[in-house]
Amino acid sequence: MTEDTVFMAAAIKLARLGQHQTYKNPLVGAVLVVDDQIIGTGAHLVYGQQHAERQAIASVKDKTQLAKATLYVTLEPCHHTGKQPPCGELIVASGISKVVVAQVDPNPLVAGKGITFLKEHGVAVKTGVLTQEAEALNPFYNFYYRQQRPWITLKQAITLDGKLTQTKGTQTAITDQAVYDYVHRERANYQGILVGSETVLVDNPNLLTTLNLKHPPVRIVLDRRGRTLKQPTLKLFTASDVPVYIFTTQAKSAALPAHCHVFTASQWPIEAVVEKLAALGLQAIYVEGGAAIHQVFLQSGLWEDVITYVAPKIFGQGLTSFTTGTPKSISETLTIETVTKVGSDLRIHAKKGIACLQA
Repeated sequence: MTEDTVFMAAAIKLARLGQHQTYKNPLVGAVLVVDDQIIGTGAHLVYGQQHAERQAIASVKDKTQLAKATLYVTLEPCHHTGKQPPCGELIVASGISKVVVAQVDPNPLVAGKGITFLKEHGVAVKTGVLTQEAEALNPFYNFYYRQQRPWITLKQAITLDGKLTQTKGTQTAITDQAVYDYVHRERANYQGILVGSETVLVDNPNLLTTLNLKHPPVRIVLDRRGRTLKQPTLKLFTASDVPVYIFTTQAKSAALPAHCHVFTASQWPIEAVVEKLAALGLQAIYVEGGAAIHQVFLQSGLWEDVITYVAPKIFGQGLTSFTTGTPKSISETLTIETVTKVGSDLRIHAKKGIACLQA
């Protein structure tokens, strides 16, 4: 490894310290180096608090060293005022003469403006060091700003013979407690947990994560007929610490608590739902089902990966995953990313290949 990659790797490691706590901002790490020695470090740890560059500069005890320092940062320094003032201006004011950037920020508020500002003020800028590794820190953030929509993951739990439940309309335990606990932690990677009204009425889930987050994922319900609006005792409505978004064609019930937000339209095609979620700033959605909801997403092409939990059980009869009797079938080749054993079950994570929608 070159010196640049060694120090950028250190910045990437620091960036991970903010995992789950920086949304809507990305994970960012930074180190300051003089004569091959790290003199300052920083990371964006919590949304609204100091950015990595600002924290790294503040950590340097002898500020006279900054004029000789090289700043390594995983993401392009910002050049706009948000929760924090622009990092680019602080870098220039601190006298730092060289900045090494792993990834250009895809957010249009930055998107090259930070690098341009530094260069215009005499700072030497080098880009492209460990870019792939830096981008892996913020896959949902990058996707959201490049595609102008959330990353969408489809999650299901099935038996070895592909069943979601033994009897439609009833709750059936598929996986064991280890998967239950894993999923409740996994939800924290996303900004929204989405289900259909059938799942809410049958399972009565709270759709929460067990991690303590400053910005936990909102709960999203697709309820065209407004069936959940008539059930004020559902856990989604009684657990009021996290917002609930309901998409429906029916009028809002006056009985719903303040944390529930009802979006009403004459119809809600999935494309319109995703567009609304994007406008609300949600960068990644975890779609937990059920089968009809999954099928709609599959047919729309608005999804990127599938997480399947497979239990060593055979039901023989019951509701099969991803099928609703629609006239369209989908042929899709996925790439397996990981296969992990969780308790007695398997977790298979596969990413989207090239879609082929057949009439």
